[in-house]
Amino acid sequence: MKRTLALGGVAAGLLASAAIAAPAHADQVPSINLAKTNFAAKEIAAFWFGEARANLIKATPYGVETKISAKHVSTGGASADTKAGVVGSSGDQKAATGTLKNVNLPKTTGKVFFIGADHKPHWCSATAVQSQYKNLVATAGHCVYDTKSNATTLDKWVFIPGYYEGKTPWGIYVGKTAYTHYDYSVYEDGDRDYAFVTVYNGVQVTDVRYDKPGRDDHHGRDDHHGRDDHGRDDHGKYRGGRDHDEHGWHVAPVSVRQFQALNRGRDLTGNGPWAKGTGVQTHEISERAYFSHSDSYVSRDGKTLYFRKKVWDHDEHSGPKHDDKQLTPKAAPSGENNRLAPPGPQTPPGPPKPPHPTATVTTTATATVTATATVTTTATATVTATATVTATPTYRPTGKPHHEAKYKYYARTFWAQSRDDHRPHGTLKITLKDVGALGSNVGGQGLAYNQKIGTSIFMFGYPSGSHPDGNYAFTGKTQKWAYGKTFKASAAAVKGEELVGVKSSFTGEGAIGSSWLYRYSNAKRLGYLNGVTIGVADTDGNGRIDTSISPYFDGETLAVYKTAAANWSGKIV
Repeated sequence: MKRTLALGGVAAGLLASAAIAAPAHADQVPSINLAKTNFAAKEIAAFWFGEARANLIKATPYGVETKISAKHVSTGGASADTKAGVVGSSGDQKAATGTLKNVNLPKTTGKVFFIGADHKPHWCSATAVQSQYKNLVATAGHCVYDTKSNATTLDKWVFIPGYYEGKTPWGIYVGKTAYTHYDYSVYEDGDRDYAFVTVYNGVQVTDVRYDKPGRDDHHGRDDHHGRDDHGRDDHGKYRGGRDHDEHGWHVAPVSVRQFQALNRGRDLTGNGPWAKGTGVQTHEISERAYFSHSDSYVSRDGKTLYFRKKVWDHDEHSGPKHDDKQLTPKAAPSGENNRLAPPGPQTPPGPPKPPHPTATVTTTATATVTATATVTTTATATVTATATVTATPTYRPTGKPHHEAKYKYYARTFWAQSRDDHRPHGTLKITLKDVGALGSNVGGQGLAYNQKIGTSIFMFGYPSGSHPDGNYAFTGKTQKWAYGKTFKASAAAVKGEELVGVKSSFTGEGAIGSSWLYRYSNAKRLGYLNGVTIGVADTDGNGRIDTSISPYFDGETLAVYKTAAANWSGKIV
């Protein structure tokens, strides 16, 4: 459930303006274990790696405390509590100069995955941050701490830099310990909605399987080799929706991304063959029901693949659609210009043409795709010749309409098999290998604090979800960036009186936790973390998100960071 935040001005901050900020000390920085032991961390990694990474693939953007009704705050609000400063990144750099035409995306950005209060897998954006042991991740506080239930933290928390549709290019990093400000831990203060998490060394999976003595040959598969385009299995049985077999498996719908993960390298608009235990159901639809100019697209809910197939050259589907551009064929009595004519004998040519004739050509097409041309030529003498030309018309003639289409349009849904009780049968055997510390693989951003309001920053994350008007501008699949200058903001609904905003079209779900980088180096892909997105806003009421909101990073943020950065986490294997 989303909570809409009413963002106010400075009226709510008379008492707050009199408060004197004091940097937090190490003993005031609460911490909590996410995976205390190596065994617990292995189980978490197995959860995300297992079942063909289905939990990663079906995870959805986290939509808690996302949309904020925001406006600029001209006085009061966020301010520095000590002198401005930075903590170096893994490759310290000078300030960026000039206008960047192409932005190189940082390797440090990725997604954090976890189980939400609804017991379903979700994700937020996050970034790796430089630390003593190269093991630190920064994101929004409510992407670590559970603000919707009585649980302290979100379950099975991992960070995956560079994540894309089930792929983990630099491994999975299981969270060990989370650190945040005391005011957020106790009061859920929006001004402190950030968290720093130490992670174990990354791991990659080399083998996942379930061992059970005496298991039958159908474990993990069945005898069906996929489904044809009409939703029937190899035995001709219709299997739309949910179905069961005698071995305790059921057939259930899966999303396009889940099906693609189970059928890597296969064209989902083709006819298979599909991986065992998976299949498709395809229906032909009308052109009016196809809402794209591309050859394929996925529905908003991610469950249906729409695609079209060209049938222009098929004998049974000759002729273009009625709205195709009209092209007049260059028909000639000899047929030499009828390049689209089907193979077969041609009608013999008529009498020889006089020199420099003036010709009038009239072409008509019949239902049997035969055109008749009458040619009248005038020269020294008048000669009338008639020839029959076999040609495929290249335009839609007037008269009786043709019903053949240039494209055929299809909607395809997908299914896969799984156990009825949704639990692994047998003993899980997972083999992991260590891939090293997070910072050694992707680097780490520095930290900037007490920076001036109006500072320019780059924002990196995985925006997803829709604008208020229903438009889906981002998919959440790939990393995006935005650029802007900070301004003051406040949000009484989350007890946020010292927030900052940046103009951005990043939509909320998925963008939460996006990193705000000060002095970002396009060459080194590094900068200084100066904020994390905790909400988004439509400030002008036009139905489009145009602002992102973050806590202001000050001396107290620095204290939380230093406490987290000084802690070691170690290896899983």
